[in-house]
Amino acid sequence: MEFKDYYKVMGVARDATEAQIKQAYRKLARKYHPDVSKEKDAEARFKEVGEAYEVLKSAEKRAAYDQLGKDYRPGQDFRPPPNWDSGFEFSGAGAGSADYSDFFDSLFGAQARSGRGRGAGFHAERGEDHHAKVLLDLEAALNGGARTFTLRVPEIDQNGRLVSKERTLNVQVPKGILAGQQIRLAGQGARAHDSGTAGDSGTAGDLYIEVDFQPHPLYRVDGRDLALELPVAPWEAALGATVKTPTPTGMVDLKIPAASHAGSKLRLKGRGIPANPPGDFYVILQIALPAANDDKAKAAYAAFAAALPFDPRATLGA
Repeated sequence: MEFKDYYKVMGVARDATEAQIKQAYRKLARKYHPDVSKEKDAEARFKEVGEAYEVLKSAEKRAAYDQLGKDYRPGQDFRPPPNWDSGFEFSGAGAGSADYSDFFDSLFGAQARSGRGRGAGFHAERGEDHHAKVLLDLEAALNGGARTFTLRVPEIDQNGRLVSKERTLNVQVPKGILAGQQIRLAGQGARAHDSGTAGDSGTAGDLYIEVDFQPHPLYRVDGRDLALELPVAPWEAALGATVKTPTPTGMVDLKIPAASHAGSKLRLKGRGIPANPPGDFYVILQIALPAANDDKAKAAYAAFAAALPFDPRATLGA
């Protein structure tokens, strides 16, 4: 998949105002509209322009796209980095992406599929719902508790320029929350439009925060399960041993079975994320070799090789 430069598609500068983007769209839409255009690729160009405008007309999508796009060139091979859109507050559910490219869908399609916002079809008395993604430390899911998040809220200023404000929220994270789940903050979405009733401005929308986890220095998250890669010495794997092992609830004495090998997986039931039901904790063994960095260590390796002939490539026919 190739990176799309929506500014180039629209023929505008990256600091273009809202009015300049709208003017460019109207001009290109007239030029390439399939009902009137004589261009041979009019339909494809019309869709491309419409897709670019869908992003650049939205302060939220444009700000997120700008942050992502500063490191890419048009036509460059592209895969969106994990959680590239975290920390942005979006309004509504996002536009449907059925008529747009795979590039657009990889960036904004998830919003269209899972957004829970209210659009123009809802009563004016109810404000639009907003949504955002944030990255949690794993300890928040393991223990629950209060966390502070700062969201970027892009908007168009009085000069038609894209600007971003920051919004800080204090959120109570429920114990056992999983990646992909949402926290609903009632009344933290968009304010309602004036309902026309004196003294009644309507009900504000809600803010739905989708969570994911920051990389943890020890544990890998897989749904409600956790995994730890545990280094063991060759003799511990071959002969068996009991070793101290960190888990989310503290150190445990873990029994390593004899004849274990690299990649062997041991399960500690119920010691993963305390969801309902709780996840499991997996220990994946990795063989750690002592360094042969002095004469004593080299002699030990030589003696080991002589005492125990072993061909690690026997199954390859080498």
